[in-house]
Amino acid sequence: QVQLVESGGGLVQAGGSLRLSCTASGITFSSGGMGWFRQAPGKEREFVAHINWNGVVTYYTDSVKGRFSISSDNAKNTVYLQMNSLKPEDTDVYYCAARSSPFGSRNPDVYDYWGQGTNVTVSS
Repeated sequence: QVQLVESGGGLVQAGGSLRLSCTASGITFSSGGMGWFRQAPGKEREFVAHINWNGVVTYYTDSVKGRFSISSDNAKNTVYLQMNSLKPEDTDVYYCAARSSPFGSRNPDVYDYWGQGTNVTVSS
């Protein structure tokens, strides 16, 4: 049974930082990748970042470049999203996702597995 479990969300003031974690079990993507998406109520799920499983290649959406950093620890089957200089517009539910391809995609439909989401709220 595949499980992705996110943690690390919370309430932070603008300019602050949070680190999200996503631990995977039941899957071994030796050639795949993991992504982070976010979604606000009534809006489409938005791509944030992606990393291939060996941690060499990363992708980011433009709005988070220079502020967010994705990394992985294969020994722990865990992917992290370090979020710095947070803005109120970063407030969303953040989801991690896994796919068997190493390439990132803005299309959430190509990801095979999803976590339950973790709330991030940035106050002004």
